[in-house]
Amino acid sequence: MPGSPAPEAAPVHLTVYDTFADWETGHTTAFLARGGYRVRTVGPTRAPVTSIGGLRVTPDLALDELAPEDASLLILVGADRWDTGDDLAPFAEKARAFLDAGVPVAAICGATAGLARAGLLDERAHTSAAAPYLAATGYRGAARYVETDAVTDRGLVTAGPTEPVAFAREVLGLLGVFEGELLDAWYRLFHDSDPAAYEVLAAADGDE
Repeated sequence: MPGSPAPEAAPVHLTVYDTFADWETGHTTAFLARGGYRVRTVGPTRAPVTSIGGLRVTPDLALDELAPEDASLLILVGADRWDTGDDLAPFAEKARAFLDAGVPVAAICGATAGLARAGLLDERAHTSAAAPYLAATGYRGAARYVETDAVTDRGLVTAGPTEPVAFAREVLGLLGVFEGELLDAWYRLFHDSDPAAYEVLAAADGDE
């Protein structure tokens, strides 16, 4: 059903760190993988980390081992630690390096606050959990905040914690896993449980 990346497509890199939010990227990574993308996890180091839900993950590589030229996308997951200190700031700086290199970045929930603090939302349309949440960071991009489920602007995807399906929609469209009518049907199925959307996807699957 999903489209396929070019055989030489680089992996997608998913950030993981203590207190990362389990629920925010499941749709995204599952359908990227089904669409042919390899998903690799990136931690502060290669030491295991634990999610909010208690899942223990051993990262595939450490942040300082990751370079934009080795990736198709960087996904920044929300976590309590985005709002309790600066220890995740290096992940925002890595996002800056990706965007400067023309490699897309997708950030959800607390990760958007990390990007705001780094100045990466000042010149791009974006969204998050709520406008006051980002305003509390003291960033300069408030005029570009959009009240919607998810936003993509010049290679940067943003969404709030209640919109994992919309977040996935933007990422899957950005990387060409689904496009047009199929992307719309995928979203309507997983967000709205629309049976007509299932029929569209099933028909496309049968045509392959």
